Amino acid sequence: MKNRLKAAPVLKNIFYKMCINFHVCVVVLHSLYRKGTLIFKIFTVSESFQLMFRKIARSAFVLVIALFFSNFSAVAAPDGKALFQANCASCHNPLKDATGPALQNIDKTFPSHDWVYGWVHNSSAVIASGDKYANDVYNKFNKTQMTAFPQLSKDDIDAILKYVDTYTQPTTGPVAGPSGGTSNGGGEANSWLYVVITLVLLVLAVILWRANTSLRRAANEKEGIPNEKEVPLYRNKIVIAIAGVLVFILCGYWIVNGAINMGRQQNYEPRQPIFFSHKVHVGINQVNCLYCHAGAEKSRQAMIPSPNICMNCHKQINEYTGAGDHPLVTAEGQQIDGTKEIHKLYEYAGWDPVKKDYKRDAQGNILARPIQWIKIHNLPDFVYFNHSQHVKVGQVQCQRCHGPIEDMDEVYQFAPLSMGWCVNCHRQTQVQFANNDYYTIYKQYHKELKEGKRTGVTVEDIGGTECQKCHY
Repeated sequence: MKNRLKAAPVLKNIFYKMCINFHVCVVVLHSLYRKGTLIFKIFTVSESFQLMFRKIARSAFVLVIALFFSNFSAVAAPDGKALFQANCASCHNPLKDATGPALQNIDKTFPSHDWVYGWVHNSSAVIASGDKYANDVYNKFNKTQMTAFPQLSKDDIDAILKYVDTYTQPTTGPVAGPSGGTSNGGGEANSWLYVVITLVLLVLAVILWRANTSLRRAANEKEGIPNEKEVPLYRNKIVIAIAGVLVFILCGYWIVNGAINMGRQQNYEPRQPIFFSHKVHVGINQVNCLYCHAGAEKSRQAMIPSPNICMNCHKQINEYTGAGDHPLVTAEGQQIDGTKEIHKLYEYAGWDPVKKDYKRDAQGNILARPIQWIKIHNLPDFVYFNHSQHVKVGQVQCQRCHGPIEDMDEVYQFAPLSMGWCVNCHRQTQVQFANNDYYTIYKQYHKELKEGKRTGVTVEDIGGTECQKCHY
């Protein structure tokens, strides 16, 4: 699950840019209307100069209004793409079924718009109500409980549906980065627009400030008032003091932020000894996660499969024939020969593809050696995490923590796996009480659910945020 805080940086970034630009506009208008008007009263200038000044004032005023309303609309209108990626992308694909159904045009199959609002806000309550459509979807996707998103407004949900309805498959282009997607050209274009507008306003402010200063000095000379000696900015005590405070704040932020993120490795994507594509195995060939990671339901560790698990299939599959439909490419854009990677597996497993038998020494021992996979998801030693408790008991999908693993050629760390990320998940994730014998002991909660006093039970409600749960 992706929590609600992940959508916040998008709006925060837009609002921050709006505030910066609006502040510059206020400075410009202040120079135009206040100081400039006062100078006109004490110093006679030509009509042509006054006319030019008024044109600049009117242009700046129009620019301020246009900039403000363009930013206002950007904040007011929900960003469907950002909301989809922050809340839905780990379980849904617009064009094809994943953990949940494909979302493109799915709104046309819903009983009503009010139904989908209720489903997104609390799917458990809709299923418990006996709704036929809800139960059909629930049963079709292996009774996988959809995460509740009560924080999403109706406008947010409509924006997500509009985005998935207009989504098109990206065309073949540059290799995607660790996020698994292509670059956002629209976002970059908007960023450059903000930069250009801000620079234009800054240049205009400097020009007006210098013109204002020159007019004031000329007025003082005409009135016989001595002008103060101009002090360069780099020697101005106020400027130096402000710069010092800003440097101190920025350095403090950099140090604190670096300390907080120490040890975290989100998007970490190491090169493995064998190019193993989860997209080919899990996404295209639909190999169940538990076939290789059998410990995920039974123990604390999910288990890394030994070469003999791979050989159960690759004794027969000795070449990669899908290069035409799905070429293997690294994050750096290097083409990978899938057949050579299979033969690397044979070297580790001690398999002779010609004789179709294992290589053995004089004593009959198979000449195999372990594959030295590089660990990607690392938690601190003082953190206890149990896969079976989440996968078997909590019935949490792999994608909740590992992201769209079925679309990854090379695995990278999808989630930050920070304490805040885990705690927020426990606060928002509703426990799947229905048809789950692990939670029959919570009789009071079952009673409240049956009586309608509760719409659901979160992990926090059953002690999921207590320190001892993860830190013994």
